[in-house]
Amino acid sequence: MNERPSSVVTAAVFDTKPYDREALQRASANHGIEWHFLDFRLTQDSASAAGNARAVCVFVNDKLDRPCLEVLAAQGVELVALRCTGFNNVDIEFAKQLQLTVTRVPVYSAYAVAEHAVALLLTLNRKTHRAFNRVRELNFSLNGLVGFDLHAKTAGIIGTGKIGRVTAEILRGFGMRVLAYDLFPSHDWARQTGVEYAEAPTVVLQNSDVVSLHTPLTPETRYIIRAETIELMRPGSILINVSRGALVDTKALIQALKAGRLAGVGLDVYEEEEGIFFEDLSGEVLHDDDLARLLTFPNVLITSHQAFLTGEALSEIARTTVANISALAGQEPFIEGSVVA
Repeated sequence: MNERPSSVVTAAVFDTKPYDREALQRASANHGIEWHFLDFRLTQDSASAAGNARAVCVFVNDKLDRPCLEVLAAQGVELVALRCTGFNNVDIEFAKQLQLTVTRVPVYSAYAVAEHAVALLLTLNRKTHRAFNRVRELNFSLNGLVGFDLHAKTAGIIGTGKIGRVTAEILRGFGMRVLAYDLFPSHDWARQTGVEYAEAPTVVLQNSDVVSLHTPLTPETRYIIRAETIELMRPGSILINVSRGALVDTKALIQALKAGRLAGVGLDVYEEEEGIFFEDLSGEVLHDDDLARLLTFPNVLITSHQAFLTGEALSEIARTTVANISALAGQEPFIEGSVVA
């Protein structure tokens, strides 16, 4: 039997959808990568499916804890290539102990995610999702569809990385005042765009008609939106989260919605989305009671972690992922800023 050339890298790709496969295959046309596409998520129980792969390629809901990483390392896996930016689902310190390289996609399309955040805001504010359903039933009444002008209102941006900055710039284009918070503020950018920085996230919450979250999930930012901080928000404000689900305490959010404190909530992420988002559960019973409750509110709009889903973003994610996997064969270096372990 002929052995594969040493330049060929076998990669097991977990939790794949058709758009993942198409983008990765297109990006790897001139690279020596042998793909093994797997529909299921990566966990300790499924890690053995990596087989003899030198690399595993994973997404946001794959669970790479200590037991899972141990199985991968024992099978000879050398690289964990995340096809996303966040890496809170990986035990980074243990990966380092096992000498597993972990890479991510540091940048794909800030515009894709920022534009989706604004799409959620516009839909919620002008209630176009409700109007769409009414008109299809020949109900042309406008009762209950009153929104408000974004112009001259205040938008609060928590986190001014690339996505947060693009979102802020779009909202400035609507004529909104933008108040932002970041641990590492970009003052030059703020001066150029007319954005104001606040000294604390609580100041942003207290003074904003719209709050949009664009911060990574860390122990410090977990439940940054909870009962106490929701109380600081302006009554009738809109909350948008396209970042990480656990930035928001779902139970506290439900209580605030029941009390009528918020005019609208747009979520592209959810703290317990694993095993739900990205899947077709239309023929099943939803066992997550909190998510089921959220879906009953007419002023809550939930999308299934699709903010990244544009052709441009998929192409860039695939290009970076392919480059990082190809680095195992010495064809090219890891993409700058992508190595996290």
